Amino acid sequence: MLLEIKDLAVEVSGKRVLKDIDLTIKEGETHVLLGPNGSGKSTLFMSILGFPKYKIVNGSIFFKGEDITNLSTTERVKRGVGVSFQNPPAIRGVNLKDLLKVESGQDTKEENLTPEMQLLTDKLKFNEEFLERDVNLGFSGGEVKRSEILQLLAQKPDFTMFDEPDSGVDIENVELLAEEINVLLDKDKKPGQRMRSGLLITHLGYILNFVGADMAHVLMDGKIACSGNPDEILHDIRKEGFKGCVECAKCITKS
Repeated sequence: MLLEIKDLAVEVSGKRVLKDIDLTIKEGETHVLLGPNGSGKSTLFMSILGFPKYKIVNGSIFFKGEDITNLSTTERVKRGVGVSFQNPPAIRGVNLKDLLKVESGQDTKEENLTPEMQLLTDKLKFNEEFLERDVNLGFSGGEVKRSEILQLLAQKPDFTMFDEPDSGVDIENVELLAEEINVLLDKDKKPGQRMRSGLLITHLGYILNFVGADMAHVLMDGKIACSGNPDEILHDIRKEGFKGCVECAKCITKS
């Protein structure tokens, strides 16, 4: 088991946002998180990352068998947790090239990126001039998304969270991003050889046309309303909206 969340409850600014969250993700698995706006999806991500604003008032988070509930964000990242933010902040005074060196463990005094990182920057369509720009400052939506994935490729986390990687991105960029997301999730390996896992937030599920998921969860009103086959759940949501998940949750509660 790579990630295990038990009976998690989270407050933000004194308001209970998540309640009774139970979630397990095994090595090599990719899960998708669905739900309407304001249901708590991003809060769950931030709680797994350990952002101080998100106060865990009950439950535990285990990563690789270790209780990380009270660890700092830095310690969680060191243990192999990564994230692609939907709207990451701009970082003035830090250029993308130097950030990639830090994230890949390269000496920042070295002039050039390693051949491996240079290959990745070329693949994600970042030229040398772009690498000298401050991180996310003046980047387009597609450039921000590609930058986030490039940084994750430098980090090589064991568990990666993707917050709406397909939002605001054209078809060409979605396919390019999906190709590298599949690399991050070991999709280029046989199922039995996959070690890295992921959790994706998506509204419309478009990214799932390119990235396969093993399990889907629907989050509503701070609780997981239902879990199951991603294709079936997406089909039901597109047909009935999220009200079908409410009925599913009622059935689970009664049983």
